[in-house]
Amino acid sequence: MMVLPTLIMILCVLPTLSVAEDSEAKLALLKWKDSFDDQSQTLLSTWKNNTNPCKPKWRGIKCDKSNFISTIGLANLGLKGTLHSLTFSSFPNLLMIDIRNNSFYGTIPAQIGNLSKLDTLVLSNNTKMSGPIPHSLWNMSSLTVLYFDNIGLSGSIPDSIQNLVNLKELALDINHLSGSIPSTIGDLKNLIKLYLGSNNLSGPIPASIGNLINLQVLSVQENNLTGTIPASIGNLKWLTVFEVATNKLHGRIPNGLYNITNWISFVVSENDFVGHLPSQICSGGSLRLLNADHNRFTGPIPTSLKTCSSIERITLEVNQIEGDIAQDFGVYPKLQYLDLSDNKFHGQISPNWGKSLNLQTFIISNNNISGVIPLDFIGLTKLGVLHLSSNQLTGKLPMEVLGGMKSLFDLKISNNHFSDNIPSEIGLLQRLQELDLGGNELSGKIPKELVELPNLRMLNLSRNKIEGIIPIKFDSGLESLDLSGNFLKGNIPTGLADLVRLSKLNLSHNMLSGTIPQNFGRNLVFVNISDNQLEGPLPKIPAFLSASFESLKNNNHLCGNIRGLDPCATSHSRKRKNVLRPVFIALGAVILVLCVVGALMYIMCGRKKPNEESQTEEVQRGVLFSIWSHDGKMMFENIIEATANFDDKYLVGVGSQGNVYKAELSEGLVVAVKKLHLVTDEEMSCFSSKSFMSEIETLTGIKHRNIIKLHGFCSHSKFSFLVYKFLEGGSLDQILNNDTQAVAFDWEKRVNVVKGVANALSYLHHDCSPPIIHRDISSKNVLLNLDYEAHVSDFGTAKFLKPGLHSWTQFAGTFGYAAPELAQTMEVNEKCDVYSFGVLALETIMGKHPGDLISLFLSPSTRPMANNMLLTDVLDQRPQQVMEPIDEEVILIARLAFACLSQNPRLRPSMGQVCKMLAIGKSPLVGKQLHMIRLEQLHYEIVYCT
Repeated sequence: MMVLPTLIMILCVLPTLSVAEDSEAKLALLKWKDSFDDQSQTLLSTWKNNTNPCKPKWRGIKCDKSNFISTIGLANLGLKGTLHSLTFSSFPNLLMIDIRNNSFYGTIPAQIGNLSKLDTLVLSNNTKMSGPIPHSLWNMSSLTVLYFDNIGLSGSIPDSIQNLVNLKELALDINHLSGSIPSTIGDLKNLIKLYLGSNNLSGPIPASIGNLINLQVLSVQENNLTGTIPASIGNLKWLTVFEVATNKLHGRIPNGLYNITNWISFVVSENDFVGHLPSQICSGGSLRLLNADHNRFTGPIPTSLKTCSSIERITLEVNQIEGDIAQDFGVYPKLQYLDLSDNKFHGQISPNWGKSLNLQTFIISNNNISGVIPLDFIGLTKLGVLHLSSNQLTGKLPMEVLGGMKSLFDLKISNNHFSDNIPSEIGLLQRLQELDLGGNELSGKIPKELVELPNLRMLNLSRNKIEGIIPIKFDSGLESLDLSGNFLKGNIPTGLADLVRLSKLNLSHNMLSGTIPQNFGRNLVFVNISDNQLEGPLPKIPAFLSASFESLKNNNHLCGNIRGLDPCATSHSRKRKNVLRPVFIALGAVILVLCVVGALMYIMCGRKKPNEESQTEEVQRGVLFSIWSHDGKMMFENIIEATANFDDKYLVGVGSQGNVYKAELSEGLVVAVKKLHLVTDEEMSCFSSKSFMSEIETLTGIKHRNIIKLHGFCSHSKFSFLVYKFLEGGSLDQILNNDTQAVAFDWEKRVNVVKGVANALSYLHHDCSPPIIHRDISSKNVLLNLDYEAHVSDFGTAKFLKPGLHSWTQFAGTFGYAAPELAQTMEVNEKCDVYSFGVLALETIMGKHPGDLISLFLSPSTRPMANNMLLTDVLDQRPQQVMEPIDEEVILIARLAFACLSQNPRLRPSMGQVCKMLAIGKSPLVGKQLHMIRLEQLHYEIVYCT
């Protein structure tokens, strides 16, 4: 009889408990809402104190049958707040939290681990969150779905991940997680999807992942994973998504993966894989993504790919895959992106490609493809990018085809055999931004319809047979123009100089004449006008003032304040010269008469005594000596005798400041004698001045193993010279320009040369008082001994940096190495040497002057192309391949070089910082394989040692 009253009491109490639970959760939610910003609170206006969260339903809140809150679903609302304001203990029955795609910030509270019934936890894309995953979370065994992608996580993945035994989906990608993937992850037997990509994870892929027999998605791309793909992964027969791109993996694809036929995504790009791609990769007819670019795959195209109608993206570039591009591919109705460049494909372009109507990008550059562009391409109305460069294509430009591609904005068909005129119909491509027709056999004139395209930013018509004049009017948006290597005549039109966005201009190797327009804008950063018939002054903007002589040579009579060119005569000086010409003629006649009279008096009066004559001649010659502690006159005579009065047979080098001769002195000492170019009385006076003498004396006191010893100098009325220690190895410039020597100049020697120059400059900048700025660091001024030890030479332009004073000067140095700010301010400081060192460091590892590469980075239109270049592609190919461990030092040198080349002097490191980084020898990109590094990665900010 007591059972019935007890039951009634329980039934009466239950609603009360439910209401209490509900009330506590409601208050917790209202408190959380109050911590949000005003806009977020407005979005949650249904959350009110006088209403029940379940009845009526609050936005994003769901309850179970007992009116307990079971779901907090606030995805995609743009809420701004923190999880620390939510009292998790108020939600004992909570099953789901989904707050993805908001603006939550702060760390993940440890209290979240108290939600013992939580099944789904999704915090994705709250990018302002940070910190590690709390340890309490790894004990939430009820979780089946955990999405923590793109929330700024740091720390590592612990072994205790094995406690999440019911987990089916785990996403920790796009964070800052480091360390290795724990082998205990193989205990999550229910796991179906695993996303760990875009982190800093290292080490191997654990073989235990092969135990996840239900796994369908494995994504670990964009990490620092090493080793091979474990053979056990071949056991994952349900795998449909396999993404391991951009790691340091190598070897072959496991055999077991070749048997999988239901692939949706197969992404293995940017590793070092070898062997063949799985032939049955699309046998199941569901493959959408095939990304295997930048590896060393060989062999044929997978046979199943020909009939793969589901495929949307194929990237196979930079491999060694062979095949007939017409026979091995089919019709792909869903294909949007194709890149087969840099492989060994042959054959002709099949008309079938014109039936892949959704194609947006078609890139087959750097293969051996022949024939013509098929007329069937006219149907590719969505095509925006067409790259056919560096093949064997022939025929005319089929404008009836290209003109129909209304979406085309990037057309590159350079280095083929296209011929005939550039048709005016090219003006129909109104969206065209980049056009590269260089290196073909095109002739005729440049159509005005081409240069007036409204969106054109880059135009390359170089190395063709184009005639006529440069069009007068260009569209104002042009940023890069290359017309070099043609037969263009006439003047450079002033309209070209009016292009305010123009940053790169190459008009070299034509037949252009006349003067250069003076109104070029300051956005111009690279110019080459060599090998024309131009004359007159250079425009006074940095692009011309900092151009190398190679970019200006072989013209009629260019003039300007650039070494190798004559200075320009001012109108005032020309007028004065015309006025004074009769005066000089008259004066010459008077001098001639006086000379005759003087000669007669000499004969009549007899000769002076020998001692008196010698002293007089000595004074007249004005010989100044400062050579060792030796007798100056004797040393002067020995040098004149040893070089046979500077005969060319003793010439060992030619520089901008003077010629270098080898002199073997009588006492057996071998020295290098640099005979300076002193052409005016003003320069002679400057050279002989007390201040310059004082600097020479100070420089002779420099003692550093990487600075060549300056023994002294001699100033004579006919010539002046500097005397250095002679080094048998020659200059760095000579070695880099000699293929045989460059092969022997291996990577260890190159690294040591860069370190030596850095040590020398650090000594000059930081250990000399006052600091000395070299001002002319170049490969010609770095000399090597037989052990390839670097010695910085040629202090003819060196300048002392007085503390607290600005140091202004005329231009000194070698163009192509000089800092860009010198073209504007002429203010000299240590950072000018730092820039020159950056150029030299790149030159040492590239094997050639990096001027063209630097110019690519300076232009907005070509910077993306430069950023995408691989470091290995710009390194000198003549020595043997860079191997470990020296590869890390080569990467570091490249990284430091780009830092030294900053256009802002204040952002350049000091040479002291450079030396310390080089001494450590570890690249900030340690862990990245050399062949995977793109130049863009070398521009990231470096934390310098102090």
